[in-house]
Amino acid sequence: MREAWIVDVGEMAYRPTWDLQRRVSAAVLAERIPDTVLLVEHLPVYTLGRAAHGQFTNLVWNFEHLAQEGIELVEVDRGGDITYHGPGQLVGYPILHLTWYHNDLHRYLRMLEEAIIKALAEFHIEASQMPPHTGVWVGQEKIAAIGVKASQSITQHGFALNVDPNMRHFAGIIPCGIRDKGVTSMAAQLGQQPTLDQVKPVVQTALGEVLELSWAKKSYQQLETALEVSRVG
Repeated sequence: MREAWIVDVGEMAYRPTWDLQRRVSAAVLAERIPDTVLLVEHLPVYTLGRAAHGQFTNLVWNFEHLAQEGIELVEVDRGGDITYHGPGQLVGYPILHLTWYHNDLHRYLRMLEEAIIKALAEFHIEASQMPPHTGVWVGQEKIAAIGVKASQSITQHGFALNVDPNMRHFAGIIPCGIRDKGVTSMAAQLGQQPTLDQVKPVVQTALGEVLELSWAKKSYQQLETALEVSRVG
């Protein structure tokens, strides 16, 4: 087990978090800070992965409707197609040396799925993988989306677990471009509304077990201070 930082960023819009990911990645690559996992709750946003760049085939709502709903649209550099992030969803960005996972991005992605499945089992939700599709599934419905990339063997992006998001917002897209499957949440499966604060420690424990990490908790301010020191140094 090696030590990594885990940082609860709280609520943050997508673009500033993406910038934070890149700054953390540079510091991890330079070995100025340890491997780090960011936990965040985004404001409403549709993100388009590399498979969707320049194409809006799987965007159902028009731009006017997006504005009315207060949903941002951002093209990103992860793999995959279009997905949704918003309040009530736990998003995790592990920024790790892929060398610890044999420089195998697909193997690492499967490990993220395994960790989410393990965490959901603690809530008595039976979830599984569904090859060749990525993500975590309950029956024919996706409960967690996963999209990753690696740059210079440092991982970025990660997972989005539907705890209790606004499920109506998924109607504005064809999630991940998969037309014959649905989307679900922990709230829908449990018949009650779990909070992110209830889910975070369970996911954290499962990630640590599967990725073989021990956690050092850092605040967002502590992270920013470390990044500033790293930049100056």
